Amino acid sequence: MEVFDEKAQTGLRTLLENFWILRSKEPEVYQLVREREKVLKRYVEEKFGFELIVHQHFIKLEKIPTEPKSWMGIQEFQEPRDYAMFCCALAFTENRTVDEQFLLSDICEDIKDLYPGEFPLDWTNYNHRKSLVRVIKQLEKLAILKTVEGEIDQFAMNEEQEVLYEVTVYARYFMRSYPKDLFEYDSIDEILASEWERHEGESRRKRVYRKLFISPVVYREGEDDQDFAYIRNYRNRLVDDIEEHTLFRIEIFKNAAMLVSEEKKQELTLFPDQKAIMDIALHFATYLRENKGIYQANALGNIHLTEVQLEQIIHELHTQYGEGWSKQYREGTIKSTLRELVDLLEDWEMLDREAVTNHYMFKPLIGRVSGHYPKNFQEKED
Repeated sequence: MEVFDEKAQTGLRTLLENFWILRSKEPEVYQLVREREKVLKRYVEEKFGFELIVHQHFIKLEKIPTEPKSWMGIQEFQEPRDYAMFCCALAFTENRTVDEQFLLSDICEDIKDLYPGEFPLDWTNYNHRKSLVRVIKQLEKLAILKTVEGEIDQFAMNEEQEVLYEVTVYARYFMRSYPKDLFEYDSIDEILASEWERHEGESRRKRVYRKLFISPVVYREGEDDQDFAYIRNYRNRLVDDIEEHTLFRIEIFKNAAMLVSEEKKQELTLFPDQKAIMDIALHFATYLRENKGIYQANALGNIHLTEVQLEQIIHELHTQYGEGWSKQYREGTIKSTLRELVDLLEDWEMLDREAVTNHYMFKPLIGRVSGHYPKNFQEKED
């Protein structure tokens, strides 16, 4: 019987972090996963209910979340229009044969015809052209399209610009298969609900594993949160299994559970990273911790702040630590820093914006991190 060794652990991390592994681009990683295919397939099916697809050209782990989150989207996309155009472009590529070449004007015409928006696309509109540039670049990034000749960036400046493309073998496999035709579903919730029909009797464990491994944190949503109760009740079993099969360690608190890594592996997405905004995030987390008497958490560990309060805190942090921040935040406005900080903390599920009051609700995970400059930092600045 194959064992879940270090190679299998590396393979699992890589599968969880990437959309797919392409043999042509990463032959060594592809081979590593192929060598541990049986043990990986068994583990991801038993624990997550995920399907591991091993193809002669690629390997893909079909990662279906328990609920969609904003950070799961394509980060380069800026408008709903980008996603609609992306789907139209996928329809175009699926109707082409592998290695078939076509011009940019060909796909432009098809996207325009297929586009479902209330108002039609107009390639003389700069914003529409920029959307298409983002879409084409994403298709290239996913290796669904390959540029033969030309440069897509020029299209943003001139709608007459031509580029020659080629459809790759991967175009057929981007979309996952569903239990029934997509047109038979009326909502996203129906699609997600259909996923659990084949996991009857095992759905709780698989939901918990998906939450722990895909999201930065699992929160207790209330007194009757059954998923969080499972984590507490089966704590020892989860600790043993996760430490045996991964390099992660599970931490469980009153209102939150998360996986943490002591090692900074290249294939992992970790908090904090090297972005300059992380300094401010860590300073902010420390500020909340040091002033917990003023900013008190509720029963679920959430702290509510108004925008005025948040601006005031960032202003205080800028006064205290600003000299150590990067030039962008040292010289930028408090409001622009606030926007970037909020976006970052939302992506890491440390913050929610309340739709009605427009207040900010800081979640328990922010209490797990902190950061400060050395004690002599202020002396040196003086």
